[in-house]
Amino acid sequence: MQKTVVLGLSGGVDSSVAAAILKEQGYNVIGLFMKNWHDDSVTISDECPWLDDSNDAMLVAEKLEIPFQTVDLSEEYKERIVDYMFREYELGRTPNPDVLCNREIKFDVFLKIALSLGADFVATGHYCRKSVTDSGSKSIEYRLLSGLDSAKDQSYFLCQLSQEQLAKTLFPIGELTKPEVRKIAQDLSLVTADKKDSQGLCFIGKVRLPDFLQQKLKPKTGSIVGISEEFEAYLTPPPIFDSKEDALAYAASKPVYSKTDGTVLGTHQGAHFFTKGQRKGLAIGGTKEPLFIIDTDVDENIVYVGEGKNHPGLLRSSLFVPNHDLHWVRPGLAISSGQELNVLARIRYRQPLESAILYQTNQGLYITFSNPQTAITEGQFVAWYLNDELVGSGVIS
Repeated sequence: MQKTVVLGLSGGVDSSVAAAILKEQGYNVIGLFMKNWHDDSVTISDECPWLDDSNDAMLVAEKLEIPFQTVDLSEEYKERIVDYMFREYELGRTPNPDVLCNREIKFDVFLKIALSLGADFVATGHYCRKSVTDSGSKSIEYRLLSGLDSAKDQSYFLCQLSQEQLAKTLFPIGELTKPEVRKIAQDLSLVTADKKDSQGLCFIGKVRLPDFLQQKLKPKTGSIVGISEEFEAYLTPPPIFDSKEDALAYAASKPVYSKTDGTVLGTHQGAHFFTKGQRKGLAIGGTKEPLFIIDTDVDENIVYVGEGKNHPGLLRSSLFVPNHDLHWVRPGLAISSGQELNVLARIRYRQPLESAILYQTNQGLYITFSNPQTAITEGQFVAWYLNDELVGSGVIS
């Protein structure tokens, strides 16, 4: 019996080719465009990106002769993504809207809509792969694998998916490179063949995050404080601890700054508009090397900066994920309190995978990288892999 797949047809080349591949493979394909935002107060031009994308998606569906529908998920998107983002930024944390959009919208709300339409599977244009493993006496588990195109691998954005979600999901272009995808689109004369990749928020389009935040969060003048490389906390050797857990907790903690620890270099319009590692937007010159944000204090409305990309305030080797923010894509691989696991990990998209050690405690998971990481940021996601399989993730505390 022919299986039905509901595909998230976004109006981009990746989902367009995914639709073509699924149809060629014999599936009954339904294209569904998600309209997630139509608040004109946060647009950056007179353009209407979601409408342009919807039209392109419709043209692709017509070309491929597959059914096409548009579904308005604006209310769910605002509640689950936008409101959460604002709360996190107000708390001085930096959420990842793309990871959240996949977990909360594409593979939850969208998945439920697809199943209600009688779908056997949902599909997206992500550059990643899925396989099934038979764990012997244990039940079958689904594996989330990196896309074969290392330059486009998007498994990180799917790091919060569950076994239930993976069971119902297909990734048709995971075995392809981006040039191969564009070649297929060109051969099929799809309108999206040469369309640029979206650079905006997930399924919103040409809305830049800083503009988005500044139109919703109130500006408030505060100080930009420069911290020297000679700051005392950087030079103090770590104490000797009685337990491994105490040593890890110390290594994962960040320095605590106050205004008197440095020099006031300028002002800003709200600490919640800035994030660790950020270089642009400070409007301060005259330094030998560029200034980078090493921390923000939203309670005191202070932005702390350091000079140079190797400033010690930017670098840390360890981080912590509390149990309530810990997620194993493969639950069968989860470790117990007191256990370790050697993995490859990353703290942001496109970052090369690096060797790290997981250590589980009763309170949560410590991750220690073999090399110092730049700008470990609260609210972002850390994801860990065994070879090319993404096995777990968590929100950095």
